Amino acid sequence: MSAFRFLNLLILAAALAACAGPGWYAQAISGHYRLMGDRQDIDEALKSGELDPETATRLEQTRDMLAFAGSELRLDAGGSYRDFVMTGQDAVSWNVIAAPEFSLEPRRWCFVVAGCVPYRGYFDPEAAERFAGRLEARGLDVTVSPAIAYSTLGWFEDPLIDTMFRYDDAQLAGFLFHELAHRQLYVRGDANFSEAYASFVEAAGVTAWLRATERQSLAEDWRARKEAGRAFTDLLRQARRDLGRVYASDAGDDWKRREKAARFQALESEYRETVKRRWNGRDYYSGWFARGPNNAQLALAESYLGGVCAFSGLFESAGADWARFHELALARSKLDEAARRDWLQQPCGDIASGDDL
Repeated sequence: MSAFRFLNLLILAAALAACAGPGWYAQAISGHYRLMGDRQDIDEALKSGELDPETATRLEQTRDMLAFAGSELRLDAGGSYRDFVMTGQDAVSWNVIAAPEFSLEPRRWCFVVAGCVPYRGYFDPEAAERFAGRLEARGLDVTVSPAIAYSTLGWFEDPLIDTMFRYDDAQLAGFLFHELAHRQLYVRGDANFSEAYASFVEAAGVTAWLRATERQSLAEDWRARKEAGRAFTDLLRQARRDLGRVYASDAGDDWKRREKAARFQALESEYRETVKRRWNGRDYYSGWFARGPNNAQLALAESYLGGVCAFSGLFESAGADWARFHELALARSKLDEAARRDWLQQPCGDIASGDDL
């Protein structure tokens, strides 16, 4: 897609969207073109010999990961990831997520490209924090989540971002597989379906990649991290169930406020106990509690993890054949919204074993 067409698409979105004003679109367009303008061709950069050894090594590794994604996971990168951008930042963008004081349903913002999604992204962290502050002033629960990778959902040829290189090889592969999954399948206006699909592809794809590359130590670290992720997800889901009952009660707001504060305090205590008892002191999710846990964070976590088990079952139905799996996922994406939501809510059961995810 040409840069001109993409620019026109964003301008059209600004004219049609009811939830985001021209100021937001101005920073989105500016940030996108600043990022695209800073791209460097990977082949040329590697040939130049001017890259530091670590960056050169990571760029070479991404080539192998992308080749694996294409041949084994049946994920087509198209023209993406031929360039890279050095931002010198910890994140490429910052997403603002908000939810009402007594609800686990996130506020949504509507855009022509992505549909209605439970976040609003900014290229400037200070702008994200200012917007978050305005939402908090209205009584909403708010969190600001940094984004490590950048995707135009197939509308543009996405570059690699140096923020992805700050993580180990398994996580780097996971970022790539996740974003390639978005290029493969993204349901406009259904972030839960789209993110659950990409999260499953990421987890199962990295497991397959580690198995193929026979990197035992890295695989052990990855499995430990995924086991921790499942345990943390269990804690969050129990908190969601408990808070859902609190918010649905007929009690007054003061009681709900006390119960909410107590449950989030209990969640943090449960997490700290899990770190000591099960993870040998590895504080995998310390950042989750840095701002103070709230409804917005629970809503964000559900967007990414809520339907992973449904896709795991679909992968089994496909006989672990990636091409067939993507076909079945595409078929599920064509269900109406209510049917997709019901399908995503399948219980995990014994679908996702420790060896597979």
